[in-house]
Amino acid sequence: MMKFEPIATFRSPFSSKFGIPKQSGLVPDLPGKIVFLPQYRNPDALRGIEDFDFLWLIWEFSANPHVATSPVVRPPRLGGNKSVGVFASRSPFRPNPIGLSAVRLASVEWESANGPILHVLGADLMDGTPIYDIKPYVTYADCHPNARSGFVDQNEWKTLEVVFPDELSRQLTKEQVQSLTQVLSLDPRPQYQNNPQKVYGMPFEGRDIRFRVENGILFVIEIV
Repeated sequence: MMKFEPIATFRSPFSSKFGIPKQSGLVPDLPGKIVFLPQYRNPDALRGIEDFDFLWLIWEFSANPHVATSPVVRPPRLGGNKSVGVFASRSPFRPNPIGLSAVRLASVEWESANGPILHVLGADLMDGTPIYDIKPYVTYADCHPNARSGFVDQNEWKTLEVVFPDELSRQLTKEQVQSLTQVLSLDPRPQYQNNPQKVYGMPFEGRDIRFRVENGILFVIEIV
């Protein structure tokens, strides 16, 4: 039996699972950092990585405490009401809780108190997520633009209009507002919930973003 140990930890604006984009790349400007564990802070291990635009991250669904036993799951893309086989989905509830994400490499911070740090964009990882491996994305092997995508092709993902009052948006940076608006437009709510009076709270950059949704419009109502 193989034994895996993390090589790095992911730093993200999200301190919980709620609100995280359901796939990498859906919020292309969402920032994150890969901080290596002490034994992997050798710059030689990253030699040449700056020449790649995208990286594959292999990581753990560490926030899922229970063991997945069901052979079927209910993908959000199907409204949370239809089931498909777990191996025909990207559900985090899997026999082995391993995630795979393609992220854009924004920059390499070669010298810091924590060794080299990779700054990436578009990740779908929670803060503190353990990373087990990093591989470069190469187009000749990894890009298949004409491939079929199963139920994803037949079910369009509908985004929300986001109303973000100026008095609230001024509490964040321009870049944070842009990323947060993109995240909220993807509708962070559980797909089976549609109560227009219900107020949801989502942690983002150390704040609690509170909102409600009515008739396809998401209203940001408070930042705590």
